[in-house]
Amino acid sequence: MLTPAAVLFDMDGVLVDSFHAWLRALNAALRRYGHEPISEHEFRSTYWGHDLYENLRRLGIDDQVGAFCLTIFGDYVGGITIFPGTRETLRTLDGYPTALVTNTPRGCVDSILGHFDIDIFFDAIVTPDDVEQGKPDPGMLLEACSRLNVEPADAVFVGDTDSDIRAGRAAGCTVIGVQVAADLTIDSVTELPSLLQTQQ
Repeated sequence: MLTPAAVLFDMDGVLVDSFHAWLRALNAALRRYGHEPISEHEFRSTYWGHDLYENLRRLGIDDQVGAFCLTIFGDYVGGITIFPGTRETLRTLDGYPTALVTNTPRGCVDSILGHFDIDIFFDAIVTPDDVEQGKPDPGMLLEACSRLNVEPADAVFVGDTDSDIRAGRAAGCTVIGVQVAADLTIDSVTELPSLLQTQQ
């Protein structure tokens, strides 16, 4: 059983299912500026889990598309669902210092956390707005550990993409993958309490 000093979470794909909301918002923005939409398969295999503006650069598309995507994203929040048992799991782990570490911009993060009323469970929130580079660069995780006053080697990070795993390992955290190979692998966050010593 693990006894970390802190627990760090990715958001999209770990706590909430926002895949289709992001795909729809991005494709709406692409169409708005005369670009071809991308397929679900391409989005999942190539772009999911990476910073929005990094994805646009890889597509060779101007940042104005990203700005428009973020502007309209709120229209798609209603299509996001929280994974079953997430709120209860976060409450169970409430004795740990916790941080949310996500490539989603802060405004969208606030909308999602507020929508599901789970913002109260995080002692720190780190987004691309806080660092020079998003995941897979480890800077976001290092910033989260600094805010929680813990060493990265004493923290666990829960993520679901290759970008998460690479960032967590580069930071020196123990990485728990949700349906992806990592130091430990789980099917959902509901398995975390059985892996971690519950803090009282």
